[in-house]
Amino acid sequence: MKRYSIVAVHAHPDDEASKGAATMAKYATEGHQTCIVTCTGGERGDILNPHLDTDSLPDDMHEIRRKEMAGSIKALGADHVWLGYVDSGLPEGDPLPPLPEGCFALQDVGEAADSLIRVLREKKADVIVTYDENGGYPHPDHIMVHKISMIAWDRAGDPSYKPELGEAYEPKKLYYTHGFIRQRIEKFHEAFLATGKESPVADYVERMRSRNFDLMRRVTTQVPCSEYFENRDQALLSHATQIDPDGMFFAAPLEMQKQLWPTEEFELAKTRVSTDIPETDLLAGLS
Repeated sequence: MKRYSIVAVHAHPDDEASKGAATMAKYATEGHQTCIVTCTGGERGDILNPHLDTDSLPDDMHEIRRKEMAGSIKALGADHVWLGYVDSGLPEGDPLPPLPEGCFALQDVGEAADSLIRVLREKKADVIVTYDENGGYPHPDHIMVHKISMIAWDRAGDPSYKPELGEAYEPKKLYYTHGFIRQRIEKFHEAFLATGKESPVADYVERMRSRNFDLMRRVTTQVPCSEYFENRDQALLSHATQIDPDGMFFAAPLEMQKQLWPTEEFELAKTRVSTDIPETDLLAGLS
């Protein structure tokens, strides 16, 4: 079997665990080269796990998140590259405050894309996985990931473009990852209600419905990967500062997830090869 290279581009540590993680573990186990690119160190992330004893944590959030990331990468079996930019944080308020000086979202887009192009060329990326034009959600770093990914898609295979970034290699497919599908959560919700139990995802479903949150209409590709959900959960739990083990990610038992929704979802946004939609494989059309 021919081996391919898949590079997933993410904004912060923990994004790789909540978006397409089981799929990456699947391809790594099958012998393909998988690489996760993390653009920032997640330095401005809040501690979101209410079970943590925050008094016992070191002050250096950057170092904490590096160690958490190492555990996640081990669970997924992927290579890993830090791009080295500084987390922009999620601005809140009305009006929104300015972004911090020097943060990722304020970098020159072309220069930041060059740092990604270097990785894509080195890894000889056949497939890129990234975020859509909204960043999955409108965090400035997620939107920046989308911008640099699209530039890198155009330039990585151009031998006349900055050969000092490495030998040109043209990616064949680019996907947006859609990790939060309303219909998936609705299935779990209905399954809980059918057993006469209170649904632990009822509030989440209602919020998604009230915002008319429907990414499923954009999905072109559903990858069966349920046997790697344990790897995904290990990766999530590695990010102890960010993930509540009693939170939404773990509300539905694994067996329920495997039975009712055994796939992860993607949108084929760019392709240089012919493939039939819908797909069940990010590598479809490459052979």
